[in-house]
Amino acid sequence: MAGIIYESTNSDTLYQYGSNVKLLKVNNSVKELHTIIRDKATPRSDFVFYADRLIRIVVEEGLNHLPYYPLTITTPTGYQYHGLQYQKGSCGVSIMRSGEAMEKGLRDCCQSMRIGKILIQKDDKTNEARVLFARLPEDIQNRKVLLMYPIISSGSKVIQAIQTLKENNVVENNIIVLNLFCTPTSLKMIAQEFPGLLLLTSEIHPVAPTHFGKKYYGTD
Repeated sequence: MAGIIYESTNSDTLYQYGSNVKLLKVNNSVKELHTIIRDKATPRSDFVFYADRLIRIVVEEGLNHLPYYPLTITTPTGYQYHGLQYQKGSCGVSIMRSGEAMEKGLRDCCQSMRIGKILIQKDDKTNEARVLFARLPEDIQNRKVLLMYPIISSGSKVIQAIQTLKENNVVENNIIVLNLFCTPTSLKMIAQEFPGLLLLTSEIHPVAPTHFGKKYYGTD
């Protein structure tokens, strides 16, 4: 399902967020996935199946923004083909716990890609997000980073995760946020605070399906 293009009819909407925000084209298939995931009557088994489909679409498009280099190969019939080869050296980082749901989609596409994790929790009193745990590749500062988090509602956890990556010397231009659902407020906040990164999402909507993590892992 690679090769998804961006929604041209949303150019006016995207303009307010900046050029570092990319919205997938919402065709009938993607809209159906959005509908199934949002429907409270969807059984968990179906929810996971269709969520994995949407994750795969977003991951595939995210891979299009990683570096490739020209490669000429010889086909079984003896002809030369001028193609591309993925340049190794990128990594994934999931924001626990719901971000881990996107790891399978990434591994299905890039089996050998390393994946780090960041655990962030909101303080009950101050409602501020703070990092409790981070396990990242030692050479992450030399890598392109796919930061995975399916539901961005307030944006606080993603902001903390990005700041953690930058504290580990990751260049902002090397960060690609992979997301399924994002609210306009959080999107604008992230895009303005980190204009160098790329944020790729499948939907911008004022009401995010915040039940995603609990439903995916069966803890709702």
